[in-house]
Amino acid sequence: VQLQASGGGLVQPGGSLRLSCAASGSIFVINAMGWYRQAPGKQRELVATIASGGSTNYADSVKGRFTISRDNAKNTVYLQMNGLKPEDTAVYYCNADLKRSPLGGRRDYWGQGTLVTVSS
Repeated sequence: VQLQASGGGLVQPGGSLRLSCAASGSIFVINAMGWYRQAPGKQRELVATIASGGSTNYADSVKGRFTISRDNAKNTVYLQMNGLKPEDTAVYYCNADLKRSPLGGRRDYWGQGTLVTVSS
């Protein structure tokens, strides 16, 4: 199983970016998917998660600015980021909680990370 993230880049404060992350490989079912981020010198933190049924959860710091969504047919999760601030600068990692077979256990998989830099 691989998670391929894309969409990062350099953006000015107040700007927008859309991150995508597609899961591929031998997948039976994907439960929750999410985005986490890690700023230089800081621990990785949760940004947003979305359950298979569509319920969402956001960090307080991004509520009202970021929107997480998913396309179950494409095994893809998105993060629309609006009103970006310099403190949003970080490497963003996608995550998927999935099963590879009907009898297999659930496991977390991580993407390679995509850098988001918010600067003027």
